[in-house]
Amino acid sequence: MTAFASTLDQAYRVAVEAALEAGRILRWHFQRGLEIRHKGEIDLVTEADVAAERAALSRIQGVFPEHAVLAEESGEMDRASPWLWVVDPLDGTTNFAHGFPVFSVSIALLHEGQRVLGVVYDVMRDELFTARRGEGAFLNGRPIRVTRTPRLEDALLVTGFPYDRQESPLDNTREFVALLRRCHGVLRVGSAALDLASVAAGRLDGYWEFRLSPWDLAAGALLVEEAGGRVTTPQGDPLPPLGTDIVATNGLIHAELLEVLIACRAGLSKR
Repeated sequence: MTAFASTLDQAYRVAVEAALEAGRILRWHFQRGLEIRHKGEIDLVTEADVAAERAALSRIQGVFPEHAVLAEESGEMDRASPWLWVVDPLDGTTNFAHGFPVFSVSIALLHEGQRVLGVVYDVMRDELFTARRGEGAFLNGRPIRVTRTPRLEDALLVTGFPYDRQESPLDNTREFVALLRRCHGVLRVGSAALDLASVAAGRLDGYWEFRLSPWDLAAGALLVEEAGGRVTTPQGDPLPPLGTDIVATNGLIHAELLEVLIACRAGLSKR
């Protein structure tokens, strides 16, 4: 076994342990109630968020102290390393804060700028989504695949909206309305990581969203790719290692979805 493969095997075990531990903390806080504070005018952070991240990073750094880390609450830990962990201890903070039981833990590992490991844990459903580059995607250990829906008009999509939608013209409402008229339905779940995991698992046909943070989508993007789907930017370019705008589909409806998004953006630029 090569040094890379050995490290990735160990990292997989650590990522799963970290996600499950963070999930236990989130579940405990969710069931007992929590203290909420604001880290921006709209963006929420909770004691559970901070505690879950601390537990996840402790698990990761205890085994890989030389690796770099990019985490939502603590920011980037600058280390010269080809390995970068990208951690979101609570994706779906608004849902969590309102007592809506749809939120997740997302942990990804990049090697030299390539996503090589992704773990998304749906805390309240106890569903663990995992993927390693070139080895497929799994839900609780069972292989998952994207759908075979061939046309956008038959597709069930999911999206999300930016926190600053009251101030920014790039609020996704134009795209939402356009696609709602073109497809079978559009959902808004509130956790980008779970949106991507649902596309990977064949529960949804496609997903798009703008102005996310890298930790929201790094793990989920790999899940979709390893489940046989396609992931790009809204312009159809390859998703950067730490991308923030994303389109993820079963591949079959990708071109149609991109066409609508590009047309919406062109229309917005003319206003």
